[in-house]
Amino acid sequence: MKKSPAHGRKVGLKEIAAEAKVSMATVSRVLNGNNRVDPAIQMAVLDAAAKFDLDLLQRNKAKALAFLLSNRVMLHPFHSRILSGAEGYCAAQGWDIVFLSFNYPLNAHWEQLHLPKILERRDVIRAVIVAGTNSGSLLELLEREGVPYVALGNNIFKPVPLSKGDLVFSDETRGAGDMTRYLISLGHQDIWFVGNRRLPWFARCFAGYGQAMDDAGLPPRHLSVDSEDDAEVGYIATKSLMARGERVTAIFAGNDATAHGVYKGLRDCGLRIPDDISVAGCDDTVGEWLYPGLTTIREFPEQLGKQMAELILSRIAKPGLEFREITVPTELIKRESCRPIAATGNPALESVLPVDQAADPRAFVKP
Repeated sequence: MKKSPAHGRKVGLKEIAAEAKVSMATVSRVLNGNNRVDPAIQMAVLDAAAKFDLDLLQRNKAKALAFLLSNRVMLHPFHSRILSGAEGYCAAQGWDIVFLSFNYPLNAHWEQLHLPKILERRDVIRAVIVAGTNSGSLLELLEREGVPYVALGNNIFKPVPLSKGDLVFSDETRGAGDMTRYLISLGHQDIWFVGNRRLPWFARCFAGYGQAMDDAGLPPRHLSVDSEDDAEVGYIATKSLMARGERVTAIFAGNDATAHGVYKGLRDCGLRIPDDISVAGCDDTVGEWLYPGLTTIREFPEQLGKQMAELILSRIAKPGLEFREITVPTELIKRESCRPIAATGNPALESVLPVDQAADPRAFVKP
């Protein structure tokens, strides 16, 4: 039952402090969004306020989150849509989002990192939505500083155990498995995966592809190019495959930008899509703009942003919540870049390029 102050007297810090068995200063810190207060004590204060039918979260003056975009350009086609989804949800809840661009070495220890100064103002920024490309070191720093956060799990190098934050994933691993099974259903067996597998999102996509190939009794085949330019990865890998005379009927690119590079590489070799080789991608960022339209895995970045915002606002309201992880499913989008093949394979590739041209694949990049 809710408590009512005698004679309609307004509830203040004193009453809440007495109910929670803490000092008035502690109640004040919780009210002002100080994240250095022990989560158990925060919960005691919030529970005490609830008994008086008060919502301290609504009383807090600071109702702003930071959207921290790490090691990515501001208008990145995927992460900008995550921001849009998060901003839309926050606006509906009466919260603001402050955009912060943050670049740091991914191999740095947490002690070597320095958060943007505004994140030290707990009376201004209550929590952080972490997007872009990140390392476990940044999450460890946020944990040690007591900053509530939620992070995009797909793009984290060397994740660490979490206790004060949450993760949201796009299920690209399952989506990659769906795509591989689709290509197999079209008769393809010589399916190559291309991408920079040192990057976590490519590695997750390759894991789904590899499992589906194994399940079908087919050998996974991949060509990894160590570059952070996705289109370059697709171009170099494709020209290398053709130069080596590999048997290829389909190429599965780790994202749409890589598939764009695959398109360019195949056309430079005089090959047609999908008549000679089928091509598939992942993330559906530019797939419908390519010709022919790219068969790809549609992800839902706006939904990722919404889920991230929802998780972090609930954590602000209840700081003692256990770690949570949410996975957003994907959708297989079939367009014109893939087609069935005959059981005999694809003889069009038998003499595309001489094998010795594969010695230096970077030589294939046109000026």
